[in-house]
Amino acid sequence: MKLHRPSSNDFAEITTVWEASVRATHTFLSEEDIAFFRPLVLNEYLKNVNLYCLKDEEGAIIAFMGIAENNLEMLFIHPDQRGKGLGKYLVNYATTQLGIDSVDVNEQNEQAVGFYYKMGFEVVSRDETDGMGKPFPILHLRLKDI
Repeated sequence: MKLHRPSSNDFAEITTVWEASVRATHTFLSEEDIAFFRPLVLNEYLKNVNLYCLKDEEGAIIAFMGIAENNLEMLFIHPDQRGKGLGKYLVNYATTQLGIDSVDVNEQNEQAVGFYYKMGFEVVSRDETDGMGKPFPILHLRLKDI
């Protein structure tokens, strides 16, 4: 696998991957919630992180992560590509090559919480709401000292 550094020209494609992934994993979100977050992802969130993506053989983006300081801010895999080790590859790269040691995750996204536990993270704190004040509890995880 080879990581690519996307540009702002890739934001629409990345947002499409984000939405497909969210629909597959964030079952607690309503259509209104997805409609609320989509333009924020496209127009605000993506430009505020260092992005890394994986592409398929045809050059389509199939997974991406966003990094800010020592925090993994986003990790999304297209649902057609889940179970192929892409998330593990991205998290391993983030922790070993970029010095990432923390991640925030929606508590209601049980698949993601379990994934991060398997990757060596543990909960250090919890917020009752997300950063927008919406009723989606956030777990703050940190990589365990080994």
